[in-house]
Amino acid sequence: MEDAIEPEPVLLSKHAKNLLRFLHLLPARMASHDNTRSTIVFFAVCGLDVLNSLHLIPPKLREDIINWTYGGLVAPRENEKRCGGFMGCRAMVPKTDDSEILECIRKYQWGHLAMTYTSVAVLATLGDDFSRLDRKSIVDGVAAVQKPEGSFSASINGSEDDMRFVYCAATICHMLDYWGDVNKETMFQFIMQSLRYDYGFSQEFEGEAHGGTTFCALAALQLSGQLHRLDDNTKERIKRWLVFRQMDGFQGRPNKPVDTCYSFWIGAALCILDGFELTDYPKNREYILSTQDKLVGGFAKWPQATPDPFHTYLGLCGLSFTGEPGLSAVQPSLNMSMAAYAHLQHLHELWRNNSDLAHLKLGSKGSTANATQTTTTSSSPLISAQ
Repeated sequence: MEDAIEPEPVLLSKHAKNLLRFLHLLPARMASHDNTRSTIVFFAVCGLDVLNSLHLIPPKLREDIINWTYGGLVAPRENEKRCGGFMGCRAMVPKTDDSEILECIRKYQWGHLAMTYTSVAVLATLGDDFSRLDRKSIVDGVAAVQKPEGSFSASINGSEDDMRFVYCAATICHMLDYWGDVNKETMFQFIMQSLRYDYGFSQEFEGEAHGGTTFCALAALQLSGQLHRLDDNTKERIKRWLVFRQMDGFQGRPNKPVDTCYSFWIGAALCILDGFELTDYPKNREYILSTQDKLVGGFAKWPQATPDPFHTYLGLCGLSFTGEPGLSAVQPSLNMSMAAYAHLQHLHELWRNNSDLAHLKLGSKGSTANATQTTTTSSSPLISAQ
């Protein structure tokens, strides 16, 4: 009898070291991502969390990451647009005491939904108590970018509006346990009008069904407490579309190549619908590991391609869904570890049990009826402000 072939191991320690490096230095090839550094920090920190390796971040570096994250927080004044949230980089936070320059630059400071989502998620993962957040200001910024048809723009000026930012809006409101003036009904209508004939969701009206936006749609419905509004027949047809995206790994659309990141997008969507067990675990694992860099760690989108933090993190999450030893469980709809989610739930409980609205930082203006529904600069050496 031939010896059984041992399955290829997941190089956990190499992946941890790979992600840790991105918290210190960005390679030249990633210079174009300078304005979205918050997302890179998200992939690195949350990836280390899934690897059960947050202990590799020393206390001082952890403090630096938290302070750097808060350095991108935008808190609008009374006479300014409702644009609260987090920026993706610090290019709009100049190191100067010149009041004229500072006043001019404020016109270009506004929150971005994707950067706000990733920033709040990083704070939760690192165990921050959110005491420096004005939850009402941030959710006011979310409501301000909602379109009449229910979708959301990324920011107050000059941005696309589509399902990606519907998802980001839902994650922000859910994590902050406050929906404010966000219209969940029109959001639901936008999502349902994006359900295509084949039962995947498109990025916008009349678009093609896509695995990433199908995840965004389902997660937004779950986070806003509206997943139950899908009837059983619709859920089963969505599951069928999702299951059919598996070749060995998963593809994002029919007739497209498989890609490591869809092991999360498709896998998490199926988890939300309680259908992940319908997939072929060994084939999924085999594909993800075919993109593993055995020298420096990390996963790529395709075999022989260059690994990056995005595919590394989502590849780890995809493996976590299959029960890969050594990996932490992942909360699918928020795309963070169950440990970070437990910390969020603890904060929610504290907020709900505290009747002091000043402490809750929901402000004295506007309605707080939905409160119980489910600027500083940093001198951190982590990532320079300029």
